[in-house]
Amino acid sequence: MAVRIDGSYGEGGGQILRTSIAMSALLGKPVEVVNIRAKRANPGLQPQHLTGVLAAATLTDAKTEGAVKGSTRLLFKPRALKCGSFSIDIGTAGSVSLVIQTLAPVLLFAPCPTTLTITGGTDVAWAPPIDYMRHVFAPVVARFGGRIAIELIRRGHYPRGGGRVVVRAEPVKRLTAVDSPEFGKVAKIAGISHAVNLPSHVAERQAKAAREVLAGLGYGADIAVEVRNDGLGPG
Repeated sequence: MAVRIDGSYGEGGGQILRTSIAMSALLGKPVEVVNIRAKRANPGLQPQHLTGVLAAATLTDAKTEGAVKGSTRLLFKPRALKCGSFSIDIGTAGSVSLVIQTLAPVLLFAPCPTTLTITGGTDVAWAPPIDYMRHVFAPVVARFGGRIAIELIRRGHYPRGGGRVVVRAEPVKRLTAVDSPEFGKVAKIAGISHAVNLPSHVAERQAKAAREVLAGLGYGADIAVEVRNDGLGPG
């Protein structure tokens, strides 16, 4: 019997779906998620959610019901963890980061190393930018003994998407507990101001504004400027 999860609980967004699918895949237990994204203006599975579900199904040889765009109910029945090389195309500017978030726990406990090439939006609204996943998420996973490398090939923005990211993961037997009882002091703030298919002064202006705001709060900031012309659209 599947564990039934009410997707309207709490914020009623996509996170409860992503966590449910990841835990189902890891534990090998079927899960039924209902009222998916019930508290969002566009409830149900959107492209990035559906892509994460279908990719997780591929990695676990799972059977699914309700895995279609707009569905507010999903049944996910995993069978066996798989590994290898896979290509995942969200098909829109849907968030690559949210797909990674769904699959990362599965990759860490796969039977062998896995490489994912994911195409979609790398820097889009309502989702962590890919630089957060590269420079914050992956190092935090490493603190727990996980090994995930995230390589940015091309950025993708709304509405065309087309960004490309390669994720490489090495499996672990178990994760290590981390004890961080105190937040600590902010030693440094770093960031990237990027512009794709736009004049370089756009990225420079963004970086300057960020430095000024942070300086006003008493922080020095190392903001790198990145200008690229390889995107499917500007951003």
